[in-house]
Amino acid sequence: MAAPTTRVSGRLAWPVIALAGLGLALLVLPLAGLVVRAPWAELPELLARRSVLEALVLSFGTALASTAVCLVLGVPLAAVLARAADWPTVPRRLLRAAVTVPLVLPPVVGGIALLLLLGRRGLIGSVLDDWFGVTVPFSTGAVVLAQVFVALPFLVFAVEGALRSTDRRTELAAATLGASRWQVFRFVTLPLVAPGVAAGAVLCFSRALGEFGATITFAGSLPGVTRTLPIASYLAMQSDPDEAIALALLLLAVSIGVLLGLRDRWLPGVRG
Repeated sequence: MAAPTTRVSGRLAWPVIALAGLGLALLVLPLAGLVVRAPWAELPELLARRSVLEALVLSFGTALASTAVCLVLGVPLAAVLARAADWPTVPRRLLRAAVTVPLVLPPVVGGIALLLLLGRRGLIGSVLDDWFGVTVPFSTGAVVLAQVFVALPFLVFAVEGALRSTDRRTELAAATLGASRWQVFRFVTLPLVAPGVAAGAVLCFSRALGEFGATITFAGSLPGVTRTLPIASYLAMQSDPDEAIALALLLLAVSIGVLLGLRDRWLPGVRG
């Protein structure tokens, strides 16, 4: 006599659904409150203010610059990370931990670390100041460095995921035909992972645009020099809440635009 089979339904238990709904509400309701309370009638005037335009131009300029730096440094780092499977366990884990730390580290701590490294009395900053008269903190370059520090892992992991999913037989065929390692990487590998690089660049840009903690700690808040959109929004909340809400809406719109642009490439291995 055959044993009775138990039919498992695809539906979830109601406590799971209830808790999921509560979690979703916690994510969506604050944003809905922002949209509902926004001064829509005054929004064009608020966004046309000189302080807002300065922060907007600075934020987009530094975010683009930091994304470019992340592309130059992050793609090779992702290639090393993707090909580190044959490394000994300890170096491989240390490398991955070093790339992952900025994702879990409080941004303010990253800003302090950058200040201790590149400040006038920092490990490298003191040499730059004494020998070349160059000071990095509280400059537009400091904003770019802070953004690179927090955004680089997003690009690295997006590109690494793309590299791991590629068919290496094409690379091996190019190498067999006499291509050098650099030629294989440039003309074969990069075109194969171009969608992953593009997705990582968009994520990197979005994260750089929203960076606050490391920037205000390492670069300060100088109007037109280091005061980015998140910092301007934070400061405006103390004196002009409507302007702060307008800036927050602008950042929210950019974030939603990024997610819509990525479509089903939000994170490596995650399909929408």
